[in-house]
Amino acid sequence: MHLGNVDLHIVSDGLAWMDGGGHFGLVPKVLWEKIIQADELNRIPMALNCLLVVSEGKRILVDTGFGDKLSPKERQIWGIAGQNRLVGDLRRLGFAPEEIDIVINTHLHSDHCGGNTVLHDGEVVPTFPRAEYWIQRLEWADARYPNERTKATYLAENFVPLEERGQVRLLYGDTRVTSEVRCVITRGHTRAHQSVVIESGGETAIYLGDLASWAVSIERLAWTSAFDTEPLETIETKRHVRDWALEKHALLIFEHDSRVQMGYLQEEKGEYQVLVHSPITWTQ
Repeated sequence: MHLGNVDLHIVSDGLAWMDGGGHFGLVPKVLWEKIIQADELNRIPMALNCLLVVSEGKRILVDTGFGDKLSPKERQIWGIAGQNRLVGDLRRLGFAPEEIDIVINTHLHSDHCGGNTVLHDGEVVPTFPRAEYWIQRLEWADARYPNERTKATYLAENFVPLEERGQVRLLYGDTRVTSEVRCVITRGHTRAHQSVVIESGGETAIYLGDLASWAVSIERLAWTSAFDTEPLETIETKRHVRDWALEKHALLIFEHDSRVQMGYLQEEKGEYQVLVHSPITWTQ
């Protein structure tokens, strides 16, 4: 789609399956199952919606999904099918990995940056050989020195090879990418989680990442993920972004919602609802 002078493309790394309680935290299952039904293992389908932004001649990819380095056991656990999902989707749009200029990671959890690198002839190398990878400095520090809670998702093979090849740019807070695209800190899921705002021709969009990975998560502030390291910060950040999105009539782009790729927020008598802009029909 076009947003002002910017081209936006949802590019998919496929579909994964995750425990429903992980996504919805303290929300009782009897409530969240009204949104999405779980399978017999209590898993729900989780989209891996990445975003390609073409702005001022720059090809900017936001997040890279799980990628293709997973072991057969990990692929079974996550229910991931197919190879070259993200790269294949990019190629279908006419973009080769060598043509990506910038990769922005909202954060370094493995379902958001696993596709940063690929296994080639037994060596882990950057998937996008010309790209500069933009990562918040504090996120980088947390990923390089994880604790007992985070070490299972901060996997060095997803980002250390980038540093070894001089392809990392560390950011110090909100950062402009082009005159139409900027990274903004949206703290809560991690302490330096960032979202990406696109503003062009009087129109606005925001790729939310895991600030609100499902549409219901922005409609209901208390619905926070079990993976949020700072859930109270998440609530306050969502409150700010929600009010801003209403004021700007911003298009909200959701990374993990397997039902709603994007939509506009509407408020009526204190109730909030995302009006679906692009429903998804999955085939696998």
